[in-house]
Amino acid sequence: MAERERFADKMEFPPETDQPNIYPLTWERKTQKMEEIWDASQREQWDPKKLSWDTFDPERYSWEEREAIAYWWTILSVFDASAPPVFAEALIKCYEEHEEDPVRRCFFSVTRDEQNHEQMCGLAITKLLDHPDAISYEPKTDLGRRLQRNAKWLYFNGGRYWNGYKKAVPKYSLAVLFSSFLMGEIAAATIFHQMAKGCSEPVFQEAFKNIGRDEGRHMAICMSLMERDYPNLTEDEKPIITKQIRAGYLFLSAVLFEPPEEFWDIPSDFIATQREAEEISRAAGFGIPTYEEKKENWKRAMLNLKGVLDKYDTEFPAIPEVGITGREITDVDMDEIIPVF
Repeated sequence: MAERERFADKMEFPPETDQPNIYPLTWERKTQKMEEIWDASQREQWDPKKLSWDTFDPERYSWEEREAIAYWWTILSVFDASAPPVFAEALIKCYEEHEEDPVRRCFFSVTRDEQNHEQMCGLAITKLLDHPDAISYEPKTDLGRRLQRNAKWLYFNGGRYWNGYKKAVPKYSLAVLFSSFLMGEIAAATIFHQMAKGCSEPVFQEAFKNIGRDEGRHMAICMSLMERDYPNLTEDEKPIITKQIRAGYLFLSAVLFEPPEEFWDIPSDFIATQREAEEISRAAGFGIPTYEEKKENWKRAMLNLKGVLDKYDTEFPAIPEVGITGREITDVDMDEIIPVF
């Protein structure tokens, strides 16, 4: 083993630590809003296992209904169930870039919240299918078999974007990351509150209410950091943010709208099968928004985000799918984007 260079016998104080590095640590606190959000996260903690599962009887649904509803939770798992490692990466970056203490704690709270959301996906899928995942489960109906095929394609795409995320995170500033995360939170907060109103099952109502509250708090984190950092954006960062917003729309559409085939590698019958499952789920009392409701949700979310970026002289991308004009983005490379989970 090569002998490590020693410094302590040569100098009074050690050399500066090469950066990025989590050391030296400091507990600087500047942004009061972040302290308030952290305090709220402490008050609002919840445990998916302690929801009213005793009121939930999956056997009152047909197997087709169970498989259709479980499929929706599987779609959600592509995003919410993969969010803990996504935000864990962002948390590490916060430490390496020596973000102030309450910012680090807030990103820790997001990681913790998303772990709850992951557990909720797993509990719902396991109870509905009497099996811990939708991939190795043996479908009971023809629809279930087609939905499992869809699920496998979703996970395949998710795996590719996770690899892209790992490559992209070191390239970008936290300000760019915040714009990507904010996009997801604005849209997610809307759909979960809508799902809470549209579901007849008490346990799902409770879960969506809690998840929606979490996502609203995450949105407040991103908004606070943008208010702090966006006045100082460089001219090089602004077009990157514009591109990230377009990429985020395409990525998140798989759960919040419908997956665009030019971005998602999916079979030709994917969307038809998904729509069939959504109709069955709605008829069974699981309140998935209709196509038009999803479209309106996306449009409102995008206009809200556009209002934020307009304040900081940052171009918004065209989102023609929901009727929003802006800068045309045609070159989205999955190895360069920050997928929003």
